[in-house]
Order: sequence, then structure tokens, then C-alpha cells
Amino acid sequence: MKKSELAAIKQALDGEIKSTEQKIIEYSLLCQPIAPENSIGRVSRMDAINNKSIVEAALRVAKEKMFELKEMKIIINEKDFGICRKCNKEIPFGRLQIQPQSRFCVICA
Repeated sequence: MKKSELAAIKQALDGEIKSTEQKIIEYSLLCQPIAPENSIGRVSRMDAINNKSIVEAALRVAKEKMFELKEMKIIINEKDFGICRKCNKEIPFGRLQIQPQSRFCVICA
């Protein structure tokens, strides 16, 4: 992998980390418990509970992504960075720019 490509991937990785951190903060705020004394009506309360469970799922996904991004930040300077873990072929630069946490090429993913 070229040094310019590696620098671009590092920049994309930093950008993804920042945006994912922001999402985690937003989702955490939206996951606050719904107080039973909140008089929003039964149907509205059920809708709020449903929305809360959707946001909780999004929060779990964001936390998993953050873990993967931080892991990639650690291994980005290793010689086998950008190599598919399954077929041992190089992961295309475009894929790593879009998803810097990718460990597999498009075919193996």
C-alpha cells in the first residue's frame, strides 16, 4: 500500500472515530429510561418504548464499530494491514476509505 493511500485511510479512520463517538453520545442521551409517571398516554408511551429499543440497538452497533475502529488504529502500521484475513489478497483502497475497519475484501465479506 502506498504511503499516500495509508495517510488517506488514517484520515478516514480518524473521521469515522469522531463521528462514531458523536453517535454514541447522541444515542446514550436518547436511551434514557421512560419514567412511568410521564403522562404521555398509553399508545405514545408504547411508541416511546419501541423507539428506545431501536436506539439501544443502534447504540450497540455504534459501540461495536468504535471497538473495531480503535483496533484498526492500533494495527494500521503493521505490514499486513489492508490484507484480507480470509483470502490474503489486498483489500481495495476504496473499500478501506469507506470502511476503514474492514478486515475482509468485498468478495470474502
